[in-house]
Amino acid sequence: MDLSLSLLLFCGLFGIGTGFVQGEAEENCTNYKLQFERVFSVPGDAAMLNSTLVSPDVFDLNSVPYNITWYNSGRVIHNQTGRVLVRGEALWFLNVTLDDDGEYVAILRTPFHCYNQSTRLRVDLPVAGQCGRPLKAEQELTKKANDILSCPLKDYIKKLNSYNINSSITWYRGCQPIEDHKGQYIYRDKTTLMIKGVNAHNQHAYTCTLTFNLGGIKGSVSETINASVREEYSMAPQLREPTNTTLSARIGSSLSQPCTVFVPGIGMPFIDILWYAGKKLIRSADPSDRIYINATKSWQMEDGLHKGWLLEVVLTITELREEDFFINYTCQAQSSRGHPKAYFTLLPADPDLRIPIGSVFVCVTFLFITSVTVFYLFKVDIVLWFRRVFPVLYTNKDSDGKLYDAYVAYPQPRAIGYSEEVETFALHTLPQVLEKSCGYKLFIAGRDCLPGEAIVDTVEENIQASRRLLLLYTAATFAGKKHTSSAGSSNNNNLSKNNNSEGDGRSSEVFDEDGGEVHRDTRQQLECVAAMHRSLLERTLKVVLVELEEISPAQLALFPESVRHLRKKQGAVCWWKERRKRQRWWTCARTRAADKEKTGQDVQTSPPPPSLSPSSRFWKKIRYHMPVRGKRATYPETTALLNL
Repeated sequence: MDLSLSLLLFCGLFGIGTGFVQGEAEENCTNYKLQFERVFSVPGDAAMLNSTLVSPDVFDLNSVPYNITWYNSGRVIHNQTGRVLVRGEALWFLNVTLDDDGEYVAILRTPFHCYNQSTRLRVDLPVAGQCGRPLKAEQELTKKANDILSCPLKDYIKKLNSYNINSSITWYRGCQPIEDHKGQYIYRDKTTLMIKGVNAHNQHAYTCTLTFNLGGIKGSVSETINASVREEYSMAPQLREPTNTTLSARIGSSLSQPCTVFVPGIGMPFIDILWYAGKKLIRSADPSDRIYINATKSWQMEDGLHKGWLLEVVLTITELREEDFFINYTCQAQSSRGHPKAYFTLLPADPDLRIPIGSVFVCVTFLFITSVTVFYLFKVDIVLWFRRVFPVLYTNKDSDGKLYDAYVAYPQPRAIGYSEEVETFALHTLPQVLEKSCGYKLFIAGRDCLPGEAIVDTVEENIQASRRLLLLYTAATFAGKKHTSSAGSSNNNNLSKNNNSEGDGRSSEVFDEDGGEVHRDTRQQLECVAAMHRSLLERTLKVVLVELEEISPAQLALFPESVRHLRKKQGAVCWWKERRKRQRWWTCARTRAADKEKTGQDVQTSPPPPSLSPSSRFWKKIRYHMPVRGKRATYPETTALLNL
């Protein structure tokens, strides 16, 4: 038994080594007939005939030895230097001639069996006056898209790679070579040419030429593609929904989630939209099932610069169960242009906290608005209370080198803007409240100046020695006119006329109602300039504007720009509002008194004096702007370090 098997194996191997004539072999071989794929070539090109018999579908090529012999017209084909090269299942013609046209038979022999297969090589002459090959492959390009042409020489490249032989491809448009990354063209890989922004100009013949060196001979093979541009086109689909997010829902509720795909292009796209639950494809379109998808809906639309189609497939789960959660539901669009996909993850819904969170938010918002409103309305009272209750939080100012808490600046007698009411307020009302009731120390020009002192020196020194500057003014203070106040209305101003002519370089005298000369107040000008300089530029002095009568927009326009800026920035403390409020109170009191007189009652109708109580609104605002009378001590060494 072993001897007969050894003889059979020896005879088989002897037949492989010596070969059989084709006629004898064909009688016992399995005939796979003529391959459907033909090989086309032209004279001078290389051509490769490849037998498909070396395949697991034919025999067990991993364990059974085999040999292949190529035949043409009954004759065995051998290697011919520079012309023909046999490499296993591949028959290479390195320089094709017209005589090479015909059928070639490959016979594969094993120790037990043999197989044969025919391959047709067709050799055509090139068309005179044309570049490229006479037989062309047909490929379509999509207008306005970035499209590709695929070179039909992939089998050649794959075979050369198996030999570890390098090769290169050059593309041609007609007869002109195409350079990589020039114009519309990009060599995307070895067999692919990308054309950006395809247009009608790209409808042409393209040739790819493969160059290599095999058996010491340089060979080349070409294929020509007839590229046509299609007006109807579809670009890569764009998934709009879902968006790789999570969705929350309650057990027992229903869920509907659309998968929306936009396909730029012209004409109805060929695209499939699929839904997956995990890795399981959802196929059902029956609404009676618990989980199903509906039919694809489509709309033609315009999205910015792109026209196209919007497609939608809705996934519906009529009743959510526990097993439906913590799963990725994936929508995938499948087309020749791409396969984008997106998903959503279904999670169980958290307890509904919207009502308590909303209530807390409303309460916090209400408290915030209320607090802001209360602070805005009662800021002065709150700050004064805080200073009174927690004086230890504020530094004691007695050791800061200042002599006065405030410098009071106001129009001096016989100066423009002077009035007895302003003088009375500066010399009597302010000291009575701020000095006697509140304990502040004021410097008031006309009261605290020493006789014979230079105005410039006394203004500079005393402002430097003061922590604040109270600037008292009326409508006439900065208007350059004499102002007298009427008892009937604080807004009716009788201003003395100034006969100065602008531009003539001369100044004329100004007289008050009694014929006395009224001059410009040098002290007032120095005080205003020094105060504004320290407040706005140096920021070393805080100026408090005290407005003694109501100022109209026309009168405000005559004020110095620095005063207007400061008034707009920090506002002014208005004495006239306090007077107006007292005036209204007195008017109401007189009305009630008149009613009582009719009944024969004795009433008091004299006007009320101005409010001198530190707790009135006006004086609270003044105190708010005044220095804080703190109790926290500042140590000299700490002050010295801070001044370094």
